[in-house]
Formats: sequence, structure tokens, C-alpha cells
Amino acid sequence: MNLRFILTKLFRAFLTLVLAVTFVFVVLRMSGDPVTQMLPDDAPPSVIAQYREMWGLDRPLPEQYVHYVVGILHGDFGFSFRDDRPALDVVLERVPLTLELGLTAFGLTLILGLGAGLLAALNRGTGVDHATMAFTIFGHSMPNFFLGILLILLFAMTWRILPSSGTGTWAHLVLPAVTLGTSYAATVARFTRSSLLEVLHQPFMRTARAKGVPFRRSILGHALPNAGIPIVTVVGLRIGALVGGAVVVEPVFAWPGIGQLLVNAVAARDLAIVQAVVLLIAFTMVVVNFLVDITYGWLDPRIGVVRGEANA
Repeated sequence: MNLRFILTKLFRAFLTLVLAVTFVFVVLRMSGDPVTQMLPDDAPPSVIAQYREMWGLDRPLPEQYVHYVVGILHGDFGFSFRDDRPALDVVLERVPLTLELGLTAFGLTLILGLGAGLLAALNRGTGVDHATMAFTIFGHSMPNFFLGILLILLFAMTWRILPSSGTGTWAHLVLPAVTLGTSYAATVARFTRSSLLEVLHQPFMRTARAKGVPFRRSILGHALPNAGIPIVTVVGLRIGALVGGAVVVEPVFAWPGIGQLLVNAVAARDLAIVQAVVLLIAFTMVVVNFLVDITYGWLDPRIGVVRGEANA
């Protein structure tokens, strides 16, 4: 793989992070003064001024921005207004639970999405194909929060076989993971089906069948690798979106991860927590996109070579 290709992707990832830091800082500062939101309406101006000075909100915006960026470079994301603790510590406490939910949902996404897409492509035009396409339409059209509420009504309140909220056991993980993974599995299934249908009719697949290559080997060894780039693209995007999707799903199931933390922080105008969570989501997306680009070069070495020469 061309070194210039990798360095270009690294530079673009770094530039994206810088833009994300700047955008989050400016937008949150423009949305209002958090001190007036947290203090009572009858708080005297002297108290408001004291809190603004304590949190550095009395400084000019450029100075606040420089101070914030320097703090990030040293691992300092500021202090939570509500908890009076380092924002990074508050966020990192919630990360393991979000990872548990996200990785479980991602596993369901891969199993259901790739399996359903492969099954539909191999049975094009049959009832299996139609059922898979119906599943993808359902997954795309059903909002996560509504699906979560529907699952709670059925499995927790009507049939009483699964808990509706909280953590602690595998049973608490089932409903939020299914809710988060269903729509993403539908997307993966649709892309897998379309990519495989295009590859299955290529001349090299007909040649493999003519040579007597076993069916399973022709699919796993020839079809899937050649259909891999579109699938890797959508799977990579789904990995990054799992963290953002947790913002919708976690409050529905009272799952104490960073999604619920972000919702509570926005309601309380806790800027340090909001900035830390949003930057964590942005960092996850940037890293995943970078890994997807590198995977492109691994699946098809011509990509890195051609793009490297184009950037030369």
C-alpha cells in the first residue's frame, strides 16, 4: 500500500478532528450562557459573575478556545458544572456500558445483515428474497425510539420475559441491543445483497463454476472479497453510528451509558460533558473512516497505488 495514501488519510483525519473541535466549541458557546441556566432566576449579578469567572466564561471567546484546545492536548476536557469533577472522568465511567451495548448491537448487525443479504442474493426473486427486502424496509422505516418502546410493551409489560430498563444481566442487554442493531442490520443486508448480485454475474464467477470450484468456496473465496468494498463502507459507517445511536436508545431503556449522559448534560447545559461526549463520537467516526480507507487498500491494492499516484 502506498505510504502517501496512508499519510494523506491521516492528515484528513486530523483536519476533521480539528474542525469538529472548533465547530462544537463555537456552537455550544453561541447557544447561551450556562450559568444563567443553572442558577435561579433571582440570582444576584455578583453571584453570576463569580460563577462565570470560576468557569472561565468571562474571558473572550478566542481565549476560551485556545485554553480549551490546549487543555484537550493535555487530556483536560474541563470540569462538569453539575458534578464538579473532570469531564473526561465522568464520560469514561460510562464508556464501558456503551461499548457493551454497541459491540453487542454490532454483532447482531453483522450476523443479521450479512446473513440476510447473502441469503437474499443467493435466492433472488424467491420468497426468501422478498422477506429479506421486507425486513430491510421495516428496519429503515422504524425509528429506534419507537421500536424500543414497542419491544418494551411486548416483552417487558405484556409477556414479562425481559426487563425494560437498567443493567446487570444479559437479559437487560437484549432489548436495547436488538433495538440498536435492527436498523443497521437492515442497511448492511441491503448493501450486501446488491453488491453480491453484481459480483455473482461477473465472468470470473462463471469461470469458477465452470472449473468445478465448490459452491461455498466460490462464495467465500471469490464473491465476498470482490463485493467487499461497498459492504466494508456501510459496516464502517454503522460502527461509528452505533455511538451516536446510543443517544436515542439508551434513554429509552435507562441504560447508563454516554448516550444518556449526553441527553442529561444537554438538558443541564453542562458544556464540558457535552463537548467531551460529542468529541468522543467525532473521534470514533474519524478513526473508523480511516480504518475503512485502509481496508480499501487491503481489499484492492490498486486503490492505494492509484490514489497515491494521483496525489503525487
